[in-house]
Amino acid sequence: MAVLSRKVGMRHLELVEDAVQSALMAALTAWITEGLPEDPAAWLYRVAHNRLANALRQDAGRLRLLERATPVWEAEATPAVARFDSEVKDDLLRMLFVCCGDAIPRDSRIVLSLKTLCGFSASEIALRLFTTEANVYKRLARARARLREDLPELETPPLSALVSRLSSVHDVLYLLFNEGYLSAHAEQAIRRELCEEAIRLATLLAEHPLGATPETSALLALMHLHASRLPARQNVAGGLLLLEDQDRALWDPEQIQLGIQWLERSAVGETFSRYHAEAGIAAEHCLAPAFAETRWQEIVELYALLERVAPSPLHTLNKAVAVAEWQGPVAALAVLQDVAPPSWLAGSYLWDAVLSDLNRRAGNQVAAEQHGARALASSPTAAIRELLQRRLAPSGVAMEGARAP
Repeated sequence: MAVLSRKVGMRHLELVEDAVQSALMAALTAWITEGLPEDPAAWLYRVAHNRLANALRQDAGRLRLLERATPVWEAEATPAVARFDSEVKDDLLRMLFVCCGDAIPRDSRIVLSLKTLCGFSASEIALRLFTTEANVYKRLARARARLREDLPELETPPLSALVSRLSSVHDVLYLLFNEGYLSAHAEQAIRRELCEEAIRLATLLAEHPLGATPETSALLALMHLHASRLPARQNVAGGLLLLEDQDRALWDPEQIQLGIQWLERSAVGETFSRYHAEAGIAAEHCLAPAFAETRWQEIVELYALLERVAPSPLHTLNKAVAVAEWQGPVAALAVLQDVAPPSWLAGSYLWDAVLSDLNRRAGNQVAAEQHGARALASSPTAAIRELLQRRLAPSGVAMEGARAP
């Protein structure tokens, strides 16, 4: 997608999407009957390019684009994998900035990036953004319309000219990692490959002068710290495990060390972003010798800072979870007493799951059952529903906090 879109221009993004999808469908047939090609990436690119060329030939006015759309394999019969991978890395990072263009509304640019470059379905995007699939399609249509209107050129601006888009790129990478960490996919509760891709792209960003900011370093710290716990987040049957139930011996010490190093690199200047606060919270969890020895007071204070730099009732909800561990469920319920959740949060399983757990632990059984029933009814996947059933049972334990944008 990134390579072809750069070659023929963003005006033809939908044709590129169709060509890539067609190439993937062709691979399902050809690779099953004929076996994997020597270079699968180059095979997909060649087929997608040819189908895109055919689509463009249908309009004689587009022929000039074909002359500039030179495929990588024309220089050599079998393109080197390293060369293709290098080109994809550069173009994918560039395309993230294109999809986050200033002319595109902020909510639409995130939808466009997640759908086009990250491969999210409309339902996955809707869950991450606390909206409906209908709204996702509307935002996607708006973004594509603005691209057709405002980006006629074949070459995208240099990255050095795209500073204003960096914040949106951070948002996309954050959401990409979140989908890997707790997936909306019906059959995969954790998608490690998405976490790894988010880390790879964020690392590329941090290595570029434009992206080498404290916020990028803090975001990388957050990703590495959460990724360190992935091996312990599922049981042998594939079910999700609560933080208290995780075997900390399975946590990856190298990932934790990388996270701490990036967190240290982020501590420069006067910048303190939501990623700094969230990475600090993740570090407290990773460095605690045991769940019972977690420094909950420090986590509560970090959530308070997070509320200041990025106000959201979701952060208040997470703070209440930490308060429950520090001062008990009654104190946690007091934190939420005057919070009127917006419709996007009130309709989410997260709000009812936390209130059910807190009321159960405080001895308010009727309220616990009411909120628990709503949480189970609104849970988006079977894996999350099974986790809630265990958590909200009378013998359940506390959760680590809601993970969502």
